[in-house]
Amino acid sequence: MRGPTGRVRTRLSFSLGVAVLACLVLAGLVIAAPRQAQALSAGITSGAGGQPAAAAAPVVATSADSGPLNPSSPLQLTVTGGTIAAVAMTDKADGKPVAGTLAPGGAGWASTGDLAYGTTYSVGVDTVAADGTRHHDDKTVSTVAPRTTAYPSFIPPPSQTSVGVGQPIVVRFDHAVHDKATAEKALSVTASPPQEGSWYWLSATEAHYRPKTYWQAGSTITLKADMFGVDLGDGTYGETDRTETIHVHDSWIAKADGATEQMQIFQNGKLVNTMPISLGSPGFPSHTGPHVISDKQPSIIMDSCTYGVCQGQPGYYKEQVDLDERISDDGEFVHSAPWSVGSQGGANVSHGCVNLSPANAQWFFDHFGIGDVVEITNSGGPTLPLGDTYGDWELSWSQWQAGSAAK
Repeated sequence: MRGPTGRVRTRLSFSLGVAVLACLVLAGLVIAAPRQAQALSAGITSGAGGQPAAAAAPVVATSADSGPLNPSSPLQLTVTGGTIAAVAMTDKADGKPVAGTLAPGGAGWASTGDLAYGTTYSVGVDTVAADGTRHHDDKTVSTVAPRTTAYPSFIPPPSQTSVGVGQPIVVRFDHAVHDKATAEKALSVTASPPQEGSWYWLSATEAHYRPKTYWQAGSTITLKADMFGVDLGDGTYGETDRTETIHVHDSWIAKADGATEQMQIFQNGKLVNTMPISLGSPGFPSHTGPHVISDKQPSIIMDSCTYGVCQGQPGYYKEQVDLDERISDDGEFVHSAPWSVGSQGGANVSHGCVNLSPANAQWFFDHFGIGDVVEITNSGGPTLPLGDTYGDWELSWSQWQAGSAAK
């Protein structure tokens, strides 16, 4: 017969089993805890399904993150938390690709292709994280958009490869330069052999460069205008980079004396010819000082109305004149003047020009050209004004240096 004792015995057995199981579980937890701690201390984390968590995607930064990129500088990419595997940069408007170079080990990337003003580019970047996982990042970068751009024209132009010792180097911009100092730093003149020289700003659009004295005969001069990307102020940027190389030929200097009505011709410092002349009359005296030949034509129509003496006024003329070499913007030329041969060597009767006989004019035309010098003295006229083509040599060296903006 079953009594209370049997029932109790069964419950005790069950309770004992539960207690043993509980002890085993507790023992398991005690054993597992150190293993888990070891795993944490080793940096092992688990993701879904107990797998290690993926490393964070690399972070790519660009040199245009803080604002529009100056297109004269390359786009630079840097990466943290991984490496760059490949970059595809294209013009967003036309899809034209922009070449670039990957740094060793994928530490960065830089564009090598030309960039343009006011342009938006798409940049696709493939990266590799520390754990080997691959990622892709799309970025958009833009370049500076100028209000206007200024083009630097050169005088002499690139087509004029040979000039005389008096030729100034001129850069003319088609828009005003508001920051002349910055513009001047982007201009350079290199002479071989080296010669001291300086810039002078005649206006907000024109800068001249000349050496302390005339160029040395046989010099080679290189002018560089590295203007692309240069901020010229007030929203104006340099439009492009330009370079030209000029050769200085033999030194040809003519010394025209209004007191003797004679002109002496010097080649490389040696007197090679002397010819009678007629300079400007007392009413139209020639400018004094060094003049530089800026143009040369076998024949032109001279019209006195271009300097204020028009038809119906005393002294008016309009006629063809031969063998013309311009020496100022004020209508002064060295030219053939058969009508004044009788006065040449004895009286100054021109309207400011240097009159020569046809034969002497032909000799002069054959030997003198752009950049060669005509120095006029004792004419009774004022000095050639600065800004004329070219009154640059009227200033002393210290006066000339004072016209530079790069102090």
